[in-house]
Amino acid sequence: MHMTHKAQLMDAQELGRALTRIAHEIIERAKGVDGLALVGIHTRGVPIAERLADLIEHFEGARPLSGKLDITLYRDDLTEIALQPVVRKTEVPFDVRRMTIVLCDDVLYTGRTARAALDALVDMGRPAVIQLAVLIDRGHRELPIRADYVGKNVPTSRAEVVKVKLSETDGEDAVLLLEQAAG
Repeated sequence: MHMTHKAQLMDAQELGRALTRIAHEIIERAKGVDGLALVGIHTRGVPIAERLADLIEHFEGARPLSGKLDITLYRDDLTEIALQPVVRKTEVPFDVRRMTIVLCDDVLYTGRTARAALDALVDMGRPAVIQLAVLIDRGHRELPIRADYVGKNVPTSRAEVVKVKLSETDGEDAVLLLEQAAG
């Protein structure tokens, strides 16, 4: 499937500003860092969670707990992904019970990844609150899931793909809108 570049939705500066705003919103709603944990969904949700934790630490002088969640085996579309899905490590080195957990991901689309993350998290215990922070909400939900914190809402068609690039995984910070080329 060939993709063509359609537009740049965010440059590095805009991406940084969006994460800064989300960090402030999380602090405001959580009233600080006590009982707060950020859990990134593999792959790009992990560096997003780490960046948010860094920003919150910078603003509050204390760092929230953080973890990584691999939801591969919780997905309801596992048979469509691959014969041998790549399972990464889940690292949530704290008790989730009675915590405010902010799940972090790059793009919210159908809601299936977020649902799988909820299943994986609840299997570890019952947090007080689970919230969702995403860099991009592109619409087209198939499940009744919404993000609590959104960097940018981007209306898209199903033929378009939102590609988040992060320096930790891709060598640069940018959000691109790609389109499946005809043919």
